[in-house]
Amino acid sequence: MFLDAAAQGASAGASATTMILIIVVWIVVFYFILIRPQKKQKKQIEELHKAMEPGDNIMTTGGFYGTILDIVDDTTVIVEFGNNKNCRIPMHKNAIAEIEKAGSAIVKDDEAEEEKPVKEKASKEKGSKEAK
Repeated sequence: MFLDAAAQGASAGASATTMILIIVVWIVVFYFILIRPQKKQKKQIEELHKAMEPGDNIMTTGGFYGTILDIVDDTTVIVEFGNNKNCRIPMHKNAIAEIEKAGSAIVKDDEAEEEKPVKEKASKEKGSKEAK
């Protein structure tokens, strides 16, 4: 009878250890699934807000496109929407979803770059024929 009581005490200790281990595993899983990605996203948003400069093109969370005219303080920017120069609205920085830096959307004409060396070759050949 005394041995049965000792065996029950040992199994109760093992089940408590198992329960604690399961709780620790759940905490670690929640950290990697919920908390860590949220911290990464918050850090990216802070970097986005620090990188804002006047002249940058933005898209708001409502889907409107505009240009930053001025940064008033840490939380407010003045944005110009559309071609109408009178449509200037102060907004909270958190309402900005995307930023395109000024001058980053330069489109290169590939055909013009390819034709340029061809023309130079043609003029060199033409010059060498005239020299003969």
